[in-house]
Amino acid sequence: MDLSESLDKAVAALKAPLGRADREQGWTDELRREIQEEISISRSTLRRQGPWVVRYLRPRLDEWMARELVQPGRLHAVVMDVQTRITEARDAARHPTD
Repeated sequence: MDLSESLDKAVAALKAPLGRADREQGWTDELRREIQEEISISRSTLRRQGPWVVRYLRPRLDEWMARELVQPGRLHAVVMDVQTRITEARDAARHPTD
């Protein structure tokens, strides 16, 4: 799965209503919407501007979820996958291996 697919998957997962397990892991409807919006903005920016803009993305989704006391689970894993892929793409753009 590439960055674009990961972003699409996260947006879709975060648009869906929360299940009981999600709520038990600390997710609220407001947090779900806010993180979905943040990921959607990154996705739109990459689509409009192109992949070079990944250098300027600074996801702090892990810190955000930690502050909200979100526990590991389905949504946490999807969001962390996005953060990891953005970070890897940003690092690769900074240090190309030609």
